[in-house]
Amino acid sequence: YNTLDTIVWMVEADMHDEAIEMLTHLSVFFRTVLSKGEDVISLHDEVLHTKSYLEIQQIRYSDILDYTIELPQDMEEIRLPKMTLQPLVENALYHGIKNKRGGGCIVLRGYEDRNGLVFEVEDDGIGMDEAELAAVRAKLTLEPEEELAPIGSGGFGLHNVAQRIQMYYGDQAEILVESEKNIGTCFKVYLGNQKKS
Repeated sequence: YNTLDTIVWMVEADMHDEAIEMLTHLSVFFRTVLSKGEDVISLHDEVLHTKSYLEIQQIRYSDILDYTIELPQDMEEIRLPKMTLQPLVENALYHGIKNKRGGGCIVLRGYEDRNGLVFEVEDDGIGMDEAELAAVRAKLTLEPEEELAPIGSGGFGLHNVAQRIQMYYGDQAEILVESEKNIGTCFKVYLGNQKKS
């Protein structure tokens, strides 16, 4: 809704090129969310989805947001549950960058190590103290009796990402977080050995 409101404002202000750019990114964002009904998509499409989100937010918050994506091209066809990375990037923006005077940068990177596939979402935002970090880590704790909130329910956050990757990859999948107040936060998503589609 905020994005649509921004587009309306741009059109009313005769900022047609900017409105077209934002609509283009919004179209890519929704196309990836729908994904022809598929729950598992290529890393290429997941990154496209995440990048369209970042581009929209960069237009809205051009004075406070910068980002970098560092992913090897040979990883593009890896498949993973959709909306694995974008919620973590959104979390970094709203809980890290927006709360820091002067803004900051979000870095999304991926690589394979001896234990399998790893993604990092790192920001140089406001960071967390020990109590805040403990609360976030509790959200990442998986309880078998808890049901997954449906996409679009407003509850699609860190807990749901953790549940979705564990449902797909099993016990080898986890999300770890490190943070330091006034320094920044880094979420590491461990997916283990790639599950073949």
